[in-house]
Amino acid sequence: MSTLPKRSEALAIEVSCTADTLTVLLADGRTVSVPIAWFPRLLGATPTQRADWEFIGGGIGIHWESIDEDISVASLLQPENFMRLPDPLQPARKKRSVTLRRQSPRP
Repeated sequence: MSTLPKRSEALAIEVSCTADTLTVLLADGRTVSVPIAWFPRLLGATPTQRADWEFIGGGIGIHWESIDEDISVASLLQPENFMRLPDPLQPARKKRSVTLRRQSPRP
């Protein structure tokens, strides 16, 4: 008998794009909105091309045939794990400080 819980994936059920934002409605009721600038192909697409999408894998991703773009729902929920974000959107990294100590000469 396995003690591991079943893994559930978030599934998209609706997609919309504006000139600035990609918005995805998930089956569990959440809505994810991200800047369209994260996806240069979508940013450069026409409104007609942005509206022409289809689901991949029953909703685990979205595909735009005319611009050859695929986006997974997982990448929208955890973008830091899937793409390089612009610097202001990257999580802050802790800076390491180095302290040098002068050692006294040995006798």
